[in-house]
Amino acid sequence: MDHRPENDLSHLSDRLDRIRRYAADLLAGLDERPAAVPPDPVEPRPPAEGVGLEGALAEFAERWEPGFSGSAGPRYLGFVTGGTTPAALAGDWLTPVLDQNPAVDLDSTAPALERETLAWLRDLLGLGGAHTGAFVSGATQSNTVGLAIAREWLGERAGVRVSDAGVAALGDVQVLSGTAHSSVLKALSVLGLGRDALRAVPTLPGREAVDVAALARLLDGRPTVVVANAGTVNTGDFDDLQALVALRERHPFWLHVDAAFGGLAALSPAHAPLVAGLAEADSVCVDLHKWLNVPYDSAVQFTRRRDLQLRVFRNNAAYLTDPAGDPDFVHLTPENSRRLRALPAWFALRAYGAPGHRAIVERNIAQARLLGDLLAADARWRLLAPVRLNIVCFTLADDPDPGRIAALLREVAATGTTFLTATVHDGVPAIRAAFSNWRTTDADVPRVAAALADAHTKVIL
Repeated sequence: MDHRPENDLSHLSDRLDRIRRYAADLLAGLDERPAAVPPDPVEPRPPAEGVGLEGALAEFAERWEPGFSGSAGPRYLGFVTGGTTPAALAGDWLTPVLDQNPAVDLDSTAPALERETLAWLRDLLGLGGAHTGAFVSGATQSNTVGLAIAREWLGERAGVRVSDAGVAALGDVQVLSGTAHSSVLKALSVLGLGRDALRAVPTLPGREAVDVAALARLLDGRPTVVVANAGTVNTGDFDDLQALVALRERHPFWLHVDAAFGGLAALSPAHAPLVAGLAEADSVCVDLHKWLNVPYDSAVQFTRRRDLQLRVFRNNAAYLTDPAGDPDFVHLTPENSRRLRALPAWFALRAYGAPGHRAIVERNIAQARLLGDLLAADARWRLLAPVRLNIVCFTLADDPDPGRIAALLREVAATGTTFLTATVHDGVPAIRAAFSNWRTTDADVPRVAAALADAHTKVIL
């Protein structure tokens, strides 16, 4: 049978409606979908003749969709994972329909929509007008872009253009951080600075926040990059950004802030002081598919030195625009071509505004505290850090062995009720639960606590 796109196009309205109904059914069942699905092997099939859109949908529904996790659902608490609000979903569906490449301003208003969205996000985060931004795929790419600009700043201080001469022209480089995310190490590797350039700075007692006095002692006059945290993944801890900004006045360094999820604390009046000083950062990483609850993949990077960013990522093709003035996005990130990542965020921000997203943030914070209280009251568990924001870090009260924790988490995941991830905090094997989904309700929290207690009974006792 002849299956070509033209055949589906002639029946597109009906077939899209079928997909809409299928998607609506998935969304309707998301609250009770298993948070995690133990991965069973799926036997790969050889390349087949085309089966048409309807045939492909039927095969996906039978072979693949049942094995997908409920990561967009309310009790998926692993990593730091948001869901997708209805408005963000609408924007994401329209993104491939219109299929815009917002890299240049030659043929579309899509880049202007991205600039508007970036301005809204800048205001939401409390950044100043000196910051300009661009969309990237996620926090890893955002950290990479920010540190690439920092690398160019190091060259500026040394009197060389790293973007032209190469990283070898820099010589010895030091990157300092208290609790750097793993993506920072990856970025340093990609950028040629090397993982060994990162030096861990002592943190405050019982904290993941950097000891600013210890940091000051390491600033020896060499051009330096400091990577600060606005929300660590283990405990949701924050460096004292204002103290770092004050320190930079005495010992100049590039201040890059990894605010992948914690930057959204700015929405909550009670927690906005945690990000005080963010507006003075030289570069900032913010991940939108976390707490802003837009679909993968979506993040932004901001910097106060767009001139250096342009040096690094300038594209010299004759068919592209001149990067002078307000440069097109093709000159600002590693990607030349990409999807219109801003559209889901534009829809979400326009639909719900700051108040709607503030409600999500504050609700998730309250839910994290509730789980923390439930675990603290249960002799089977021990909290390893206060619940500062939206992350609960805890462990077994007795013998927190990595094997026992892994077995417990496998049992929890097998129930489908919730999904949590393991970690190590201050040398102690641990478990973490991250609340960042708009669908999570207060009623979900005791269900998570009960699933943990049941798994403890089955695996530990």
